[in-house]
Order: sequence, then structure tokens, then C-alpha cells
Amino acid sequence: MRLSTRGRYGLRAMLEIALQQEAGPVSIHLIAERQGISERYLEQVLTPLKQAGLLKSIRGSQGGYLLGRDAAKITVGDVIRTLEGPIGPVDCVNELNPDDCNRAEYCMTRQVWAHLRDSISKVLDSYTLEDLIKGPSVCLNDEADKK
Repeated sequence: MRLSTRGRYGLRAMLEIALQQEAGPVSIHLIAERQGISERYLEQVLTPLKQAGLLKSIRGSQGGYLLGRDAAKITVGDVIRTLEGPIGPVDCVNELNPDDCNRAEYCMTRQVWAHLRDSISKVLDSYTLEDLIKGPSVCLNDEADKK
């Protein structure tokens, strides 16, 4: 499973907005310049994030983007699912239709793909924008993960 530039750039843009949030709306020009992403492509990436409520946009000369909710309540998984779709290394175990497999009864590899999906989801959902802004942290340090 590979993330596209859409998911990677979207997460970078969300972090840029979160970092600048206290100063007010962040212009698409500033995000593009600081992150090395074309404004045109960035507009396409930010639209679904806005539609999902992860971002708000403010029009006008002092306008730009703000987070749709607190950085502590937006996970990396929220951003990636919005831009990339449901998590699933293969179609037969994706998050939207985990039981939609006509070979489930006799598929010997299905459990591997389901476990991989669950592991990826757990990691993506364990980090919030706030965690990433604060820097290196130990988000997966509970005892169950050490075993």
C-alpha cells in the first residue's frame, strides 16, 4: 500500500495550517510556498478536507484556511481516509466493506490482509495533528504495544 501525493501533501498542509492557526486564516499561497506544493494542486487537495469538515475556509483579502476542529481532535487517519479513501491493503478487506469477499470462507491470506489493515489503521488513528506539532512523541507506548 502506497500513499499518493494527495494524502502526503494533504497531511503536510493540515500541519502547516495547525502551526499557523493562532495567527488567523492561512492563505493557500503561504501553505504552497512553505511546503513546496503548487497552489493549483493544493486547491484540489484542500477541497475534500473542507467538505469533510476538517478545514474551514474564510474568503477575502485576509482569508485562508483554518482547522475545522481542534488539532487534538484530528487524527492522521482522518486526513488520510478523506484523501485516499478507506484503509485496506486489498479490496476484500477495506474498512468500508470488510466482509465483502466472495472467497472469505476459503481464502488463506485474508487474515494477513485484515491484520495489516487493522495495524495501519491503529497507527494512523493514534497520531493527532497536535501530537505531530509537538514533535517526537510516544503515541504507541501502552503496554499492549510493547508485547
